[in-house]
Amino acid sequence: MTLPKTMRAMVTMGHGDLDQIVQHDEWPRPDPAPGEVLVKVGACGLNNTDVNTRLGWYSKSVTGATNTSAGAPAEEDPSWGGAPIGFPRIQGADACGEIVAVGTGVSDARIGERVITDNWLRDPTDPLNKEKTGYFGSERDGGFAEYTTMPSQNALTITSDLSDAELATFSCSYSTAEGMLTRANVIAKDTVLVPGASGGVGGAVVQLAKRRGARVIALASEAKHADVAALGADRVLPRAPDDLHAALADERITVVADVVGGPYWATLIDVLARGGRYTCSGAIAGPMVELDLRTFYLRDLTLLGSTVIDPIVMPNLIGYIEAGEIRPALAATYPLTELRAAQTAFVAKKHTGNIVVVP
Repeated sequence: MTLPKTMRAMVTMGHGDLDQIVQHDEWPRPDPAPGEVLVKVGACGLNNTDVNTRLGWYSKSVTGATNTSAGAPAEEDPSWGGAPIGFPRIQGADACGEIVAVGTGVSDARIGERVITDNWLRDPTDPLNKEKTGYFGSERDGGFAEYTTMPSQNALTITSDLSDAELATFSCSYSTAEGMLTRANVIAKDTVLVPGASGGVGGAVVQLAKRRGARVIALASEAKHADVAALGADRVLPRAPDDLHAALADERITVVADVVGGPYWATLIDVLARGGRYTCSGAIAGPMVELDLRTFYLRDLTLLGSTVIDPIVMPNLIGYIEAGEIRPALAATYPLTELRAAQTAFVAKKHTGNIVVVP
């Protein structure tokens, strides 16, 4: 196969608003380094990390919701890992595509494989070390382009009848959700409360918690209730009921799986049963919350942050997809060149599920 020397790419040039995403029609196509593969991108999903990184939202100077810009973020903390990222940067973590070339040390037999990404870039000599990690599309270029490279171990082979756009919904949202449920050790006897259940991660939590046999109570805006119910939620309540205790009635909430945070956070904590677990992997409505420590310690609660997923999560997820145990929630597909419009729609949160761009 003869590969082009250049490619179309949507390149983020620095921290700031959407004008920092610039279309380049002759960006140099990367070559796979030793141990890497070159993937022809079929589709790439959007996620909050793309927006948060571009805006510099991870900076401690930002206290608002995830569409809040840091302006000129502090040098030491504008990215998820607390260290600056390099620009220009091709973002996009959720790539699906085909391996078209390999670097030295990788078998030629991998050429032609259909793959999705394991986004966590781990130290191969110490894969369990959470401090030695990066993220695809953040610490290295990602999938908002016609081609991308990645370590061979991050290109996971998948056999599925789903389209590239459908497969591109899984890597970030579903691995984040499964990571949260794994960390909270969710089992069949649990009842899981899911704020923001219409989003990519929230909807994935609904499906994956149901797959574990748990009872799922979802919170979502009323216009999206039918969509969330279709994902398998046992009950769907308004996004932020004035009296959540009353709305839940006799439900015993043992787990809250949250990516929303914000002003409603204390209400979520207050409905957890004694011995309950709160697991979190986001703060869409804002990172600053108020905690009554008496609620925390008198009820024997456990608070679980979840960012770097366990290595087994993505292989497990591949198995669930191939067995048809979970399904994609594809809200919309945009051409790659309309990435800025896709991100505008993503931030507006009028959709249910995931938004994807296609080269």
